[in-house]
Amino acid sequence: MRINRVVLAGAATAALATVSGLAVAGEEPPAAELRDEITLPNGFQPEGIAIGTEPVAFFGSLANGAIFRADLVTGEGQVIGEPPGTPSVGMKLDDRGRLFVAGGRAGDARVIDATSGAALASLTLATEAESFVNDVVLTPSGAFFTDSTNPVLYHLPVDASGELPAQDDVVRIPLSGAIEYGDGINANGIALAPDGETLLIVQSNTGLLFTVDAATGETTRSEVVDVNGDGLLQNGDGLLVVGQTLFVVQNRLNTVAVLEINGTGSQADLVDQLSDERFDVPTTVAAVGDLLYLPNARFGTEATPDTEYNAVAIARP
Repeated sequence: MRINRVVLAGAATAALATVSGLAVAGEEPPAAELRDEITLPNGFQPEGIAIGTEPVAFFGSLANGAIFRADLVTGEGQVIGEPPGTPSVGMKLDDRGRLFVAGGRAGDARVIDATSGAALASLTLATEAESFVNDVVLTPSGAFFTDSTNPVLYHLPVDASGELPAQDDVVRIPLSGAIEYGDGINANGIALAPDGETLLIVQSNTGLLFTVDAATGETTRSEVVDVNGDGLLQNGDGLLVVGQTLFVVQNRLNTVAVLEINGTGSQADLVDQLSDERFDVPTTVAAVGDLLYLPNARFGTEATPDTEYNAVAIARP
């Protein structure tokens, strides 16, 4: 596996200059180096991460649902808002400064103001007694959430006006077709394919990648070509699509699989595997400039109020 070094994130410079008030007419704003490690609060138990156009990252806590906002230049950060006492798992940030957060075993979704931390909406998604709402992707038609326990996608419709849905607007889409749920963590990470329409999900317990028709829930197994010949992405967790590249975090393997995919994600070629000595069970990934940031969940390490947690950055190939 190739070890990557962190490099300067030039693409984030313009956003940083705007935020910091550094931009001067007729002058090129100075480059800024992003930190390659972000220290999170002790006992935080991170799982999700979201980054927008500014060099600021948001992390969700499995312990109590707290949201930690971190400046990627200074490394400083703080918890925003009041923790709900239930998990914050996968999350995404929209262009209106709102965090869409998967609620894990609480079976819900929350929408959080990324500045104040105030809850803008809290919606029940799951109807089953046991569920684990794991991850979320934002699309032109709204947010889609996976459930790792039940074969269903949850859709929160959000149109161009940006108005948030009410409880009665939650759409439950049964998953059908190729995917078969079994013991353990099933559908986990979710992303939007390059065609802007097809959804991609990875099934953690089988290592399989699927395309999903967002309207019907019909799933088809993607053809993954890898060096092992088995087409599996074992322990697949968070997904990230950048152009025609799909990044799949393989949590307990301490690896990020890099795949080149076609428009719908139905065909994928494994082209690289990224690792780093600082990985300690990373769960998901977000990009800023030329960097990939991953929170270390440290599954398998005893979680106490004093357990240390962090997120690390590697160069994006």
